[in-house]
Amino acid sequence: MNQLINVKSVVEAAEHRYARGWHCLGEAKEYRDGKLHTLNVFGTRLVAFANEAGEISVLDAYCPHMGADLSQGEIVDGRVVCPFHHWAFDTSGRCTEIPYCKRIPPKAKTRKWLTCEVNRLFFVWNNPEGQPPAEGVEIPYLPEIDSPDWDDDWHLDLMVIDTNPRELVDNLVDAQHFGPVHGTPTKYFRNTFKGHIGTQLFMGDSERLGGDLVADSAYYGPATHFTRMKAEYEGLVVESILLNCHVPIGPNQFELRFGVLVKKIPGWTEEQNKQLALDYVQQNRTSFYQDVDIWSHKRRVDTPVLAEGDGPIYQLREWYQQFFMDENDVPAAMSELREFIVVDQR
Repeated sequence: MNQLINVKSVVEAAEHRYARGWHCLGEAKEYRDGKLHTLNVFGTRLVAFANEAGEISVLDAYCPHMGADLSQGEIVDGRVVCPFHHWAFDTSGRCTEIPYCKRIPPKAKTRKWLTCEVNRLFFVWNNPEGQPPAEGVEIPYLPEIDSPDWDDDWHLDLMVIDTNPRELVDNLVDAQHFGPVHGTPTKYFRNTFKGHIGTQLFMGDSERLGGDLVADSAYYGPATHFTRMKAEYEGLVVESILLNCHVPIGPNQFELRFGVLVKKIPGWTEEQNKQLALDYVQQNRTSFYQDVDIWSHKRRVDTPVLAEGDGPIYQLREWYQQFFMDENDVPAAMSELREFIVVDQR
């Protein structure tokens, strides 16, 4: 019985379509350590590595020769050397050396994935059709990442969640969970959808994150979510940026990365600002993990019974579905601005 279940899971993973879009693989500096990195994502295995110049590449990890796992090999002269027969592959995925053969077969290559670095983060592009991003489909640059007025780097956590990623994305429109889950009743809540971007504007008072909280956030595609946040915290006005991004492992499992940047308080010492950042990051983690606990135990409901004030859940799912279809099949209406004000108690 267990063997049958495992085979079924493998088949489901192979047939599942993963969302078209940029997916964050963590901080770019993690990959510049001279090592090969195994990436179990999109229902397959990839390998990431950096060459001598610091250029990070992502390749299909299974060798086209006999199927060995390239991520279990080694890096030699900026190339990945297969552990099985020592075929060597460069950053383009092309085999450049076979130790026992002078002529390299034209098909001796593995797929190279499109990548980018933005905000000191490393992203990989997934598209089942094999096409590059359409014009304007990109991860926005956050100038705060290079500002001396902000933290030097992300405070980043990595976790694995055993559910479909849509459970996470639903939070973009869930106006009514802030009170019950976070103790932060909603004063104002608005969503917009246009093209590949879905936004949320939240206002409320948080016992944990501060009063007069304003959180302005957006998904850029199906998997990368940034939030600019401002609140009065312990008598101070604290500004922060939250990163909430995921990459699917299989149909019902994904890696989730949660990060925080905090703006420094003018006139404070580096130690004072560091301590403030650590304290505020911890408060954000505690708040975010309340959601994680819900996702880890709930089940997927495709046709939820909704009540007035629940927010545009079905519209969100319609927007999200565009990333799982061929681009030519995406309805033209997806490019039009749609706005929903769910709560307004200001």
